[in-house]
Amino acid sequence: MTAATTYDVAITGGGLAGLCLSIQLAKEGSRVVVFEKEKYPFHKVCGEYISMESRDFLEELGVPLHSWNLPKISRLMVSSPSGTAIHHRLPLGGFGISRYKLDAFLAGLARSVGVDVMEGTKVDNVQFNDPYSVIQCGAIIYHARLACGAFGKRSNLDIKLKRDFIRQKPRKRANYVAVKYHIKTDFPTDCIALHNFKNGYCGLSRIEEEKYCLCYMTTAQNLENCNHSISRLEQEIVRRNSYLDKIFGAATFLYRSPLTISQVNFQPKTQIEDHILLTGDAAGMIPPLSGNGMSMAMHGSRIAFQQIRPFLEGKISRQEMEETYQSKWNAAFRQRLKTGRFIQQLFGRDWVTNGFIKIMQPFPALIDRLIRGTHGDSF
Repeated sequence: MTAATTYDVAITGGGLAGLCLSIQLAKEGSRVVVFEKEKYPFHKVCGEYISMESRDFLEELGVPLHSWNLPKISRLMVSSPSGTAIHHRLPLGGFGISRYKLDAFLAGLARSVGVDVMEGTKVDNVQFNDPYSVIQCGAIIYHARLACGAFGKRSNLDIKLKRDFIRQKPRKRANYVAVKYHIKTDFPTDCIALHNFKNGYCGLSRIEEEKYCLCYMTTAQNLENCNHSISRLEQEIVRRNSYLDKIFGAATFLYRSPLTISQVNFQPKTQIEDHILLTGDAAGMIPPLSGNGMSMAMHGSRIAFQQIRPFLEGKISRQEMEETYQSKWNAAFRQRLKTGRFIQQLFGRDWVTNGFIKIMQPFPALIDRLIRGTHGDSF
């Protein structure tokens, strides 16, 4: 083993939560390292819509959103499998940006404020050995006063930590796959669409450079029923929704093949494991396309920073930091997760979704309430 390097904070995962947390800590003088198994820039399966609640936070970090000319999104369209549609304004609104662009910029910003960003580096194990956490990356060992986990939806570290949601065998219907494309299409710049189909739903919204993010999620059972063929799944199930059939038939697809992830589930998660502070998807996932996961990841990093800083300064104990972080994280997101899971249950099943959208059409105030339930205030 190579001799250990010591940091104040070591963060596993260089997505939105991990990078935003690292930047905040480094700006206050902490020595921080971020481990990311991929190399920037790279695409991630994500809806790529950010609520305005996060705009001020990103600009305070140093992201020049004002000069990027990003599409402003102020309207929502939701369609049922039968073709019934709701059109509604978004109370707060948001903007579109790809993870390819945003994550790479944040990685550069993190480096500029002193963060050691280790690209192409997989973390094999993290163990707490009081007063340090020991992080193993192949033959190299790192020590940190605090280890944070900002890894993705399902990580090898989840398995190593024997987390509850990993040990529980989810029902097939609770196990999802997600597929993402960037496309060129004719669709209003200021609208985000959510189109439902049998056991799934597909989001469409504008991002930078006149491109659109098209991302859908469906049950693993749907894919299995189509002999694990994405093209067959799209032809036989996804395109049964008339809106999606039109989009898939007319759009120019910019990827040679779709970006996919599997074994996605939305079971509740803990925010602390073996003294590892977890944030982003590692701490809890809001069902995508019925919520605002990108903003939740960034907001979670702010909550984590506010507790980590006094711990590093010796003002609070590790136990106080962990307990306060969990309490504040749940206060901010528990209801959003609950609302997201509720909407998840309503979307994707033909008769439920058709009935729900017909019932909601005459009641815009109820639609406002559901939208607000998956979004938060500026932070």
